Amino acid sequence: MIDVKYCCQCGARVALRIPPGDNLPRYVCDVCGSIHYQNPKIVAGCVAVWQERILLCRRAIEPRYGLWTLPAGFMENGETTHQAAARETLEEACAQVINLTLYGLFNLPHINQVYIIFRGELSAPEVSAGPESLEAALFTEGELPWGALAFPVMRETLRLFCQDRRTDRYPVRVGDILLGPDRSIQMSSL
Repeated sequence: MIDVKYCCQCGARVALRIPPGDNLPRYVCDVCGSIHYQNPKIVAGCVAVWQERILLCRRAIEPRYGLWTLPAGFMENGETTHQAAARETLEEACAQVINLTLYGLFNLPHINQVYIIFRGELSAPEVSAGPESLEAALFTEGELPWGALAFPVMRETLRLFCQDRRTDRYPVRVGDILLGPDRSIQMSSL
């Protein structure tokens, strides 16, 4: 939970308490009554392919600077999940993606994020690094940089995608990426 000190409505100090009718502590303004909810962030991304190759971007920003990932990022207000996935692909790899279909929904409660991942096709094989990427490249399954992937959710998405590609069946994948008692990352499918 992010520490909130002041009300964004009136500027008064807020207090952490359970509001009437609720069951969780929230930051509440005693002056204007505003309740400041903190909810998970939605990350939209895409497994974008050109023929047998998968698009990855090498991060030019923290966290995980220099490591590879699928194009993905936080949704913006006023856009759909499809639009967010397409926008992130354009921003990070200068690539247009078409025929988006839902592929996965992954909950990451330990960092308060929900990933919504689509499958899509690149409209052309030309890709290049956007402002948040050091480089963008297309990889066959055998070329994927498994040891240099930035995030466990992307590793799991790629593992499942490669498995599904062998059967040419792409069920919607739903799962949780959890932080274990020893701080290790664990995947559980629903």
